[in-house]
Amino acid sequence: MSNSIPQVPFPSNEPILSYAPDSSEKNEVLKMYNSMFNKTIEIPMRIGSINVKTGDLGSMSPPHDHNQLLGNYHKANKKNIEDAISIALEARTAWSKMPWQSRAAIFLKAADLVAGPYRAKINAATMLCQSKTIYQAEIDAACELIDFLRFNVQFMHEIYENQPESSPGVWNRLTYRPLEGFIYAVSPFNFTAIAGNLSASAAMMGNVVIWKPSDHQVYSANILMEIFIEAGLPDGIINMVFGDPEMITDTVLKSKEFAGIHYTGSTSVFRNIWSKIGKNINGYNSYPRIVGETGGKDFIVAHPSAKLKEVATGIIRGAFEFQGQKCSAASRVYLPKSKAKSIIKAVKEELKTIKIGSPADFENFITAVIHKGAFDRLVDTIEKIKKDEDVEIIAGGNYDDSKGYFIEPTVVVTSNPNYDTMNRELFGPLVTIYIYPDYDWENTLRLIDKTSDYALTGAVYSQDRYALEEALIALENSAGNFYVNDKPTGAVVGQQPFGGARGSGTNDKAGSVLNLLRWVSPRLIKETFVPDSDYRYPFMK
Repeated sequence: MSNSIPQVPFPSNEPILSYAPDSSEKNEVLKMYNSMFNKTIEIPMRIGSINVKTGDLGSMSPPHDHNQLLGNYHKANKKNIEDAISIALEARTAWSKMPWQSRAAIFLKAADLVAGPYRAKINAATMLCQSKTIYQAEIDAACELIDFLRFNVQFMHEIYENQPESSPGVWNRLTYRPLEGFIYAVSPFNFTAIAGNLSASAAMMGNVVIWKPSDHQVYSANILMEIFIEAGLPDGIINMVFGDPEMITDTVLKSKEFAGIHYTGSTSVFRNIWSKIGKNINGYNSYPRIVGETGGKDFIVAHPSAKLKEVATGIIRGAFEFQGQKCSAASRVYLPKSKAKSIIKAVKEELKTIKIGSPADFENFITAVIHKGAFDRLVDTIEKIKKDEDVEIIAGGNYDDSKGYFIEPTVVVTSNPNYDTMNRELFGPLVTIYIYPDYDWENTLRLIDKTSDYALTGAVYSQDRYALEEALIALENSAGNFYVNDKPTGAVVGQQPFGGARGSGTNDKAGSVLNLLRWVSPRLIKETFVPDSDYRYPFMK
């Protein structure tokens, strides 16, 4: 038995590799990409120690080349989910008692595996099945995932160190128990790092997890599971299941051992899950923790003092990186009339230089949207815009799904600040601009605050400090992550804890100690060394 109190390796953010021409990392990731592209694989679920195959198959194809079959994955039936719950609860007995430093070692090893031998593989998988450019894959599947794993170990250590004061003759201490039961992790297609973090953060704190990745992220999710296993994660701690989300969710939520959900996805689905939890509340052992990061209708607002090229760059990167398929992506922009023409001209000139195509071609800035449903939703929106009188497409607006689900970066200008695309989350490469009179800065800030149900990210560009302060005050509740003279995307673990409120989630801040606190149940222990032996107090004498 160890009687030491170890210090964990202090984390620093993983350096982003450049993938410059002729670099070793570029050659390695393209070799891996081509190898994956040209073979088919079969992906089982992972329940306990067993790779589970049901024969009920889903197929996997690159969004940028949807006729290319990459393989199939096995979908769960209800019995599989019930088995996963039973196996997880059985594994919990030993896992919850494992010393925290041993749990930490597993996830620190996982981080080093991602940083080293798995880097090209996890990046290539994310490029292939989520259609990310190498830069977007590198900052996500490699760097952010590594950061989550390393920083979360540090946050875990900080939580355990947080202890109450003691008085003479009394020793007070807090233990941080894992939640009583199991955690349900539901992860989205758009970030491999989020998929890894939703399951790993809860597990790191001593919990067991039923993890359902998006059907459109199974390929890279399978590699995450490979990494966890190689890192030494015991069987049954994270159980990976695929299939019908409603069936899986309903089965999970009916278990009295359900202890919490760690969710990233759509607002409507999250609200539906919350409603189901409420209806089942009398059947649970304890009140479940509900943690979710959901939609966004994220804004950029430029003050008349803003620099036009900075705003133009913020729009292009904020709206169109990863085809706008980030919950933080800029999708509504407010420009002052005095600068609008120049900023729009700069955006249009830059968009002419952007190339679209496969992520295997490193010259491409834009690739494909994730699937046909997303493509059709965006096409319908573009066609509606072409018919409406109070809105105009000024750049892009073309699309083609003959090979991949490609949509041009599309810029729209509207005279109606409440137009459909200023309110509705589209999750694609389409941004809508509203031009306001320079004198109407304060009213525009109020307009921004009231336009959307969401409150995830937002950005203000200004060289006027008074104007910045006005924006910070007026938009206090409009964004959980607020950016000053920067695009509203690209939160870094340990630097910009991420999350929003209103329709954007519970704001539990992934990438910080705040999120990990949700996965423990503190117990206070008061030990009195010399207990009183007389019930009488001095005032009674």
